[in-house]
Formats: sequence, structure tokens, C-alpha cells
Amino acid sequence: MNSSRQCPAVLIAAPASGQGKTTVTAALARLHRNQGRKVRVFKCGPDFLDPMILERASGAPVYQLDMWMVGEQESRRLLWEAAGVADLILIEGVMGLFDGTPSSADLARHFGVPVLGVIDGTAMAQTFGALALGLARYQPDLPFAGVLANRVGTQRHAQLLEGSLTEGLRWYGALSREIGIELPSRHLGLVQASELNDLDVRLDAAADALASSCEVALPPAVEFAAPDVIAVEPLLAGVRIAVARDEAFAFTYGASLDLLRAMGAELRFFSPIRDADLPEADSLYLPGGYPELHHVALSQNSSMRDAIRAHHAAGKPLLAECGGMLYLLDSLTDVEGTRAELVGLLSGDAVMQKRLAALALQAVELPEGSLRGHTYHHSLTTTELTPIARGLSPNGGRGAEAVYREGRMTASYVHFYFPSNPLAIASLFRPDLEAAIASKLAPTVDHLTPVGAGLPAKRP
Repeated sequence: MNSSRQCPAVLIAAPASGQGKTTVTAALARLHRNQGRKVRVFKCGPDFLDPMILERASGAPVYQLDMWMVGEQESRRLLWEAAGVADLILIEGVMGLFDGTPSSADLARHFGVPVLGVIDGTAMAQTFGALALGLARYQPDLPFAGVLANRVGTQRHAQLLEGSLTEGLRWYGALSREIGIELPSRHLGLVQASELNDLDVRLDAAADALASSCEVALPPAVEFAAPDVIAVEPLLAGVRIAVARDEAFAFTYGASLDLLRAMGAELRFFSPIRDADLPEADSLYLPGGYPELHHVALSQNSSMRDAIRAHHAAGKPLLAECGGMLYLLDSLTDVEGTRAELVGLLSGDAVMQKRLAALALQAVELPEGSLRGHTYHHSLTTTELTPIARGLSPNGGRGAEAVYREGRMTASYVHFYFPSNPLAIASLFRPDLEAAIASKLAPTVDHLTPVGAGLPAKRP
């Protein structure tokens, strides 16, 4: 019988978005890694870009934790498995500490992980202490580790911030705004890790700066209870799935790919930008990413567009999410007005916007079952297609995203979290859909089934 495990752990949170949580989390991960510790990092809530940075910083896969999309049981399993291999667990929060339902504070409280508050110290002195005290005491039952100042000026500035702390709040150090470690961003968030040639230099500089500002010590150990483990059935045994992966299509959850492998699928990665043809595959997965930055190159690769049309014409399964869906449209126009013709399997056109078009968690009832995920995009799509379903946000967020289907092709703005319903995902990717539904893949799957149980702790 599995038993509980202990491991030092802390959740890095802030009063608001934009305070530098990812930079601080990455600096902490690289600092402890450079000191010889095994560090496992998690990200609260839906996010593809921050984990790319955090994987480089820690040298280990980064997974999501979320009480709704991932679920309590799967989050518990991930933490418990990490505690068995790591010397330190870091969890980067989402938005402000108490923002959203569920919030980063809800997750920290549920698993007993103390919070490290990150506060942007720009143009601030003693008020820093008031903000720190508010984060620590707003919810009396929230475990709180201490605070760290980001974007400080001089050493004297850092001393003022540290001196403002009251009620025994612990000082975790400071990062200067002068050392050039801030990570660049674009409309969907941070720039992808693969695009930053000097990322490791930045991470090491951040780690060194943090080490020089405080005494480096591990946070207190947290006890993580053992999860209920349910084996995943090999519902995709022998199924070859072509997965788009390049600078235009990189938004995949490690847990989702793990699930496909755990169910027996063979993943074959390819580049829609550079490859002339699809790999030999039974099914096709086009995840999200930044097709709007590469739509001209995607348009010029006519042989790949032909291959995807042939895949669909052969009646093979195809799942396209957000950027993957844009790729299937007739055309995509960027914010500069440059239009490119794309695959043309979905009748319609998309135009990039300068402002956010949708941001919300999503629950979608498909014929195969209920799936959970999220939506986050800066484009607007016009189409006369009739959706087979629409997403529903559990907390009233913007976006009731349409899901379109033609034959075995399913496309939507929604990024699905595959472990939220393994049976539904297996059904979407199984070539022999009728046989699958007739046996184990009944379309009336209970979406409250424990998600992702029994998946490997690390990606191959």
C-alpha cells in the first residue's frame, strides 16, 4: 500500500499578474539545481509558455496543477510522485494569489504547501511590508513561508524592503531590475524557451543574484498523501498519432502526451513548416501555438497542406486545437494585414486582433464524453459551420467556444486537457471508432472519473 511522502515545497505567488513569478520560480529552480539538488516544478492552472522556461531552469518536466482542470486526485498523484524523486518542489501560481476559482491559495491550502509571496518592489519602500502582511494574513488558514522582492534598485532599496517586514515574516531575498534577467513576452505570454538563445545565461545570472541576496535554505518539508492509483487501459494500443511540433505548434501538455503513450499510442512528431509530408500515422493531432507568426511559411508548404487534406479525405481521425484549428481554415490574416491561404478543411477565415479575444476555463460535452480545458487567443474566426458543441466556463469567464466536426475531424479554440477524460480522448483518436464505442468507449463517460491515474511521473 502506498504511503505518504515528505519533501520541501513552496508555492510562488504574487499580488497580481506581471510581478515576475516565472522569473523568480526559474531563478529558484536553477539556484537549487546548481547546488546539486533535484528540483521538480509545477505550474498552477492552464499555461504552455511558463513551463517551457521552467523545464530549462529545473532540468525536469513541468506539469500542471489545478483543482478543476487537472482535478484534486491527479494533482495529488503528481505531487506525491514528485516528492519521491525530488529534493525540492516549486509550484508557480497563476494570476494573483487569491484570484480565480479555484485560486492558487486554494491549491496551497488544500495540499498544505506554504506560499512564497513575490512582490514587485519598483517605486516602493515601507508599503512593501504592508502588502506582504496582507498576503500572509488575508486568509488566516493559509500556510505562508515569506516574501521575495523583485525588480529592486540598489542594495539600499532591498534593505528598506526587508526592514519593512513585520510579524516575523521571512525574507527570501531580492532580484534586481538591473541585471537583465527579465524574460521577454509577446501577446500570448512569454517568448518560447527555444527562441531565447541566451536563456541559460539569464537563468544562471538570476540564480547567482538570488544567492547573493539572502541565505539559501530549503523551505519546510510538506507531507503529501498517497493517491488512489487506477491503471490506464491500453485503449490506443498500436495507434500511430502524428503530432505537429515546431515553432508554430508547440502548445502541448506533457500530461496529455503521457496519457496517449500510457494508452499504447506511438507518437510521431513532425513539422508543418519544414516537412514535406506527414509521417505514417493513423491519427493526427494539431495542437495550438503561434501559427500567426509563421502563416506565410505554412502557406508555402503546399505538399504538407495536401497531405493533411488527404489524411482527412481517408477518414482518419484529426484533432485540432486553437492554432491547429486556425491552420485548417481557408486563411489567416495577421495584425499587419498579411493574409495567407492555409489548409482549407474548415470553411472560414481568422484575423488576428491586437487585444485578447477570449480567456476562460472550458468544459465541453462531446458525443464521446465531457472534456475539460481552457481557451486563450487573440484571433477572431468567421465561419458558417454549425458547431456540434460549445464550451461552458465554470467561473463565468469569457468564451463559450464552438467545437466543429466534419467526419473524423474535430476542431476548436479549446485546448483540451486529455487526462480529464481518457476514454473520450481514446475515442477521438481511435481509427476504429465504431468498434471502440461498441466495446469499452461508451460515449456516456462520467467526467468525474479520476483523471490521469497511473501515468508516468516523467516524460520519455
